[in-house]
Amino acid sequence: MLEKIFKLKENGTTLTTEAVAGLTTFFTMAYIIVVNPDLLSQSGMEWGAVFLATIIASIIGTLVMGLFANVPYAQAPGMGLNAFFVYTVCFALGFTWQQALSMVFLCGLINILITVTRLRKSIIRSIPPSLQNAIGGGIGLFVAYIGFLNAGILTFDSGVPALAAFDQPSLWLFLMGLVLTLVLLVLNVKGAILIGILLTALLGIPMGVTAAGSTVSFREACQALPSAMGVIFTSQGLPSLFQDVSKLPLVLITIFSLSVSDTFDTIGGFIGTGRRSGIFSAEDEEAMFSGSGFQSKMDKALFADAIATSVGSLFGTSNTTTYVESAAGIEAGGRTGLTSVVVSLCFALSAFLASFVSAIPSAATAPALVAVGIMMTSAFREIRWDDFAEAVPAFFTGLFMALCYSISYGIAFGFLSYGIVKVCKKEAGSVHPILWAASLLFLLNFILLAVI
Repeated sequence: MLEKIFKLKENGTTLTTEAVAGLTTFFTMAYIIVVNPDLLSQSGMEWGAVFLATIIASIIGTLVMGLFANVPYAQAPGMGLNAFFVYTVCFALGFTWQQALSMVFLCGLINILITVTRLRKSIIRSIPPSLQNAIGGGIGLFVAYIGFLNAGILTFDSGVPALAAFDQPSLWLFLMGLVLTLVLLVLNVKGAILIGILLTALLGIPMGVTAAGSTVSFREACQALPSAMGVIFTSQGLPSLFQDVSKLPLVLITIFSLSVSDTFDTIGGFIGTGRRSGIFSAEDEEAMFSGSGFQSKMDKALFADAIATSVGSLFGTSNTTTYVESAAGIEAGGRTGLTSVVVSLCFALSAFLASFVSAIPSAATAPALVAVGIMMTSAFREIRWDDFAEAVPAFFTGLFMALCYSISYGIAFGFLSYGIVKVCKKEAGSVHPILWAASLLFLLNFILLAVI
């Protein structure tokens, strides 16, 4: 049955490998279960409602990705996008959380439209090989950077990055976990990343780092969910968003910004991990542009990602997106949608075992992200660094992904610098029109963000 649905043999994987990959992906992204409600509740939403909405949106989005697209990617409310929801849309711009959810819903509809009309896929095809490899390597730096930040090994006192003082047990646990994980990988131990996470978490018990978290009960979360679910269709949601005509330009700008970030985060993630692992082969991408409907994995994966944001907003959470932490499961051997199904099951169980899941400290999952980041930077070797014209956009792409904590911003600087280089070399005609259009949209987005 599983073989028929997921084609395990065809994809060179097994049930055990997919299960390990699913568990690996889940534990590296499980922090969102607690972090997302902590963030969104600052806008006035009930913590329990967001907690359950986060889990439901993650389950649905990841299941669609696994069963429909048969690829090993997990979906959940995106970090960065949820901060934009609270601090920019609600606090800085003065929208209510109900109106912000309505914008997220409309953003999802836009993403569905540009996916069905093949615009997303055309963007992918317009990106030159050098930038595609830069995106892959850049995501490696980004993932590793997330790991270092989650571990707390970096500090930003007075805005200057520095190495943290090793006076916290969590930092020593992170270092031990990193050494352990790297040793297991060097020795080619099967399931090394997951084993590293679990052993590090166990080591954290006597150190006082691994401890059960506090959260609301499943019953309390269910009681709170109606306060957010479907609120966009009430008078406080979509209708109120368009009542004040003077705010309409601001509404459209905000939706545009959400859509641009969501779209390019997804494209970057698929390019960065799918190419290296062979999940999206050249043949698959070619099939994507022939015929009609959803004929390829990329077709289906993009569509699955597109519908997840609107579905998430219906339950009461910010933009749902494909998680870059999926790279951890892919590096653990995940190649089919069965990995995603395992992640979905883990999210479902976490609704009842939230205290246990939140007990896994960041110090235990951060080493896995650093290790995955190291492996993904191998994409940089395909770039001709001795050609300065090729090196400039590749460098900016990879660097800004980490520095700006955003895949889409890294792509933005890569696109813009690529265009400038080609103009200087009098080769502007060789740049795909879609790449020029995307660069213009990024530039417009930066200007609009500066204005608002």
